[in-house]
Amino acid sequence: MRGRYLVLLGCLALSGCDKVSQENFARLEAGMNRGEVEQLLGKPTECSGALAFTSCTWGDQERFISVQYAADKVLMFSGRGLR
Repeated sequence: MRGRYLVLLGCLALSGCDKVSQENFARLEAGMNRGEVEQLLGKPTECSGALAFTSCTWGDQERFISVQYAADKVLMFSGRGLR
C-alpha cells in the first residue's frame, strides 16, 4: 500500500500525471511516431519490448495510458481510470 502512495507522490512531483488524461488519450492515433506520443504525454513511466515491438506506459496501476509500438509507430493503445 505504501508503494502506491510513493508512486502517486512521485507522479505528482514530476507533474507527469496531469498528462495522463482522457483529453490526451483522445489525441492518440494509430501510426503516430514515438516522438509525437512523448511530446503529448511526456516521458513514459515504463517501457519494455523485444525486436521491433515496444510497449510503454504512462501513469500507475489505477490510472494509465499504455501504447504499443511496432517499429516506433503506434500500433494500438489503451487507457484506464482516465478523467
